[in-house]
Amino acid sequence: MDHEIKDLPMFYVAGLSVRTINKDGQASQDIGSLWQTFTQGNMAEKLEDREGDELYCVYTDYESDHNDYYVAILGCKVSSIEYLPEGFTGKAIPASKYMVFTPVGKFPANIAATWQRIWQSGIERKYTADFDVYDVIGKAFEDIESKVYVAVD
Repeated sequence: MDHEIKDLPMFYVAGLSVRTINKDGQASQDIGSLWQTFTQGNMAEKLEDREGDELYCVYTDYESDHNDYYVAILGCKVSSIEYLPEGFTGKAIPASKYMVFTPVGKFPANIAATWQRIWQSGIERKYTADFDVYDVIGKAFEDIESKVYVAVD
């Protein structure tokens, strides 16, 4: 699976969160609902400390690995998580080395397919915080471009 390696410094993400699990398509449902609430409610506009227009979906607070419960946060990169609007969750994404994948095809099926390949790949993951970055400005939903970042040692 083609990828690049990037070392990233710590950064903050703020958005809406849900505790979920990949079993029986639960995460797809839960994260789909986050997308609907976040985009229809123009939630990004409520984040005064937003850095850029990309959306982030962070997967963190893993109970063990991708087969168990974790927290998904859909939101934006921000300069601070000190003062957040009511209902928002903030998270410091630790500095780490990441394997970066570029999904090919139509969104959101391309994201799901990329994660399926990652889960089946045997990559030695850290399970600290993984995330997707979405370029959504000026694009139809199915044409959203993305990158998948997986924390590794």
